Amino acid sequence: MKLKIVTTVILGAMVLCSCGKLVTSENQDKAKKSNTIETINRDERSPREPRMERPEGGRRKYEPVETAQGKLTPLTAFDEFNPNSVTVSFDGSEITIESTGLPNHTTPYWQETDSLYIKPVVAVAQTPGRIGSHRDRSFMLTVSSAPGLAVKSTTTGLGPIGISVTGAPIFNDSEGPNRPLEEKIAETFDYAGGHVGPSGYHYHSESMGVPENTILSHDDEKLVGIMADGFLIYGRKEPDGSYPNDLDKSGGHFGVTPHSNGETNYHYHIINEYYFGNLIVLFGGEFMGSPNNIM
Repeated sequence: MKLKIVTTVILGAMVLCSCGKLVTSENQDKAKKSNTIETINRDERSPREPRMERPEGGRRKYEPVETAQGKLTPLTAFDEFNPNSVTVSFDGSEITIESTGLPNHTTPYWQETDSLYIKPVVAVAQTPGRIGSHRDRSFMLTVSSAPGLAVKSTTTGLGPIGISVTGAPIFNDSEGPNRPLEEKIAETFDYAGGHVGPSGYHYHSESMGVPENTILSHDDEKLVGIMADGFLIYGRKEPDGSYPNDLDKSGGHFGVTPHSNGETNYHYHIINEYYFGNLIVLFGGEFMGSPNNIM
């Protein structure tokens, strides 16, 4: 298999855990489509009970969990990753994914001088900070080349829980300790389902089906990325265009994928359920394998 390699990957600072407080952006006046892009103060949000218990405090450190023997991850899946941000290396029983965290699609969260900058298409508000600023972070994840199901599931913590095909990290359905996503937060998501926080640009939800979205999974079978337990995650559909009907609580099942060459293996899907409104989270369940720490 032809491996996609970038010549230089800079390992950045450790990832901070939450998306931070939303304050007025100094670029607010420039970030307009047909109406003014508003800012949001987190303190104005009404509290809501979380769907599941989240660890308090900083980024969670995962402990290894005993797993059953798993199948080899199809290596062709890594050809889907953005070669300008992601380097994948193979060492015996391990696969290491390193990323600059910089996506390869348009978003209003790029700096306005960048060629990938666009005015907001979906977002009606924006978090402060831009891609290409001091908030950007690099990531490294090392997983088993044959991940297996664990004897018990593990609740996801704050911060990155996976790396997407674009190179940007995947976050769960929380905005902070015991703070689930809310509509005011979702209003800051671009069409890719992402926004900027102290850890840089990251995704919470599935991308939107808008003309500007030319590469990201939306209600399809495309590869979304790899989770911290080593299992691949795909869009809402099966390769034949149907929706899976046997998913576990985390969206996982044994089945054929676009990369498994007709063989069944365990993998995740984005669960075809609305979190609220038109929001579908990328991953709101628990790790069904043994999670590794994304550094």
